[in-house]
Amino acid sequence: MGEGEDKDAEAWLRLKPVEPLPSQCCGSGCSPCVFDLYDRDLERWEAARARNDRSLLTGKQPPETQGCSSKLSPETFLAFRISAVEELTKDTYHIRFTLPGSSQLGLHPGQHLILRGIVNGLEIQRAYTPISPVTAEGYFDVLIKCYQTGLMSQYVESWRTGDTAFWRGPFGSFLYEPNKYGELLMLAAGTGLAPMVPILQSVTDNADDETFVTLVGCFKTFENIYLKTFLQEQSRFWNVRTFFVLSQEVSPEQLPWSYREKTHFGRLGQELVGELVACCRRRPFALVCGSPAFTEDMARCLRSAGLTEDSCFLF
Repeated sequence: MGEGEDKDAEAWLRLKPVEPLPSQCCGSGCSPCVFDLYDRDLERWEAARARNDRSLLTGKQPPETQGCSSKLSPETFLAFRISAVEELTKDTYHIRFTLPGSSQLGLHPGQHLILRGIVNGLEIQRAYTPISPVTAEGYFDVLIKCYQTGLMSQYVESWRTGDTAFWRGPFGSFLYEPNKYGELLMLAAGTGLAPMVPILQSVTDNADDETFVTLVGCFKTFENIYLKTFLQEQSRFWNVRTFFVLSQEVSPEQLPWSYREKTHFGRLGQELVGELVACCRRRPFALVCGSPAFTEDMARCLRSAGLTEDSCFLF
């Protein structure tokens, strides 16, 4: 091989797509996954090299060159500016992102986005569900819980108003349709509340939607309950009930009067899930979101309560 061929081979190797690290996959089953995109780009690169035609590689635009836009893409990260950061608890943040003009994000209720972060040179990706109404114009909101040892948490905790973050999407196979279900039974733990919020909002925003909603939020303490004002407002609708399960509270006397009758203490288990299913006003369709352990446990409890697999969706 001559010197010119060596340089040409090196040039092609520099253009070869880099295989993603495991940390770059959010593990949420998104399609396309970062590994799907890698396989596609590798196939394109191999075809271009076989034909020695670099023009076949055009059309790939690095995520960093994408400016702020409301036109979401599952394949390409877009930049969105942070307009507000609110600390809800010592480890949970409510962050607002700006959309151009009066544009909308374009998600269906319950769909999620993928956030990309870089910490110490390592790229990581995680899935988050916007909690803002799908009809929100000019902004979208996310609820993010941070963990001491979490890499993405380090990235999120560095955010300040005016910073930019990169998102791609939408993803998610549950697409809510008005009046499709008699009653939605929502079982959420912690920030698992996030996908329930826009679905609940879409029900109460639509005067023609007569779906009943029973929302059960599981938290450690009363202070840990997210979005109290929103949930209180929603519970005033004729077709909405909210309940809370607090694992580290023991006395109703410590709670405001408006919470005492609808709060249970301990953990959400088989007996209580059975009672919730039984008291639904119509045949329920269950939505579950929380930690993997919570989701698995709730799926088992719902099956024991008589709900079939096609009557549940696990986020």
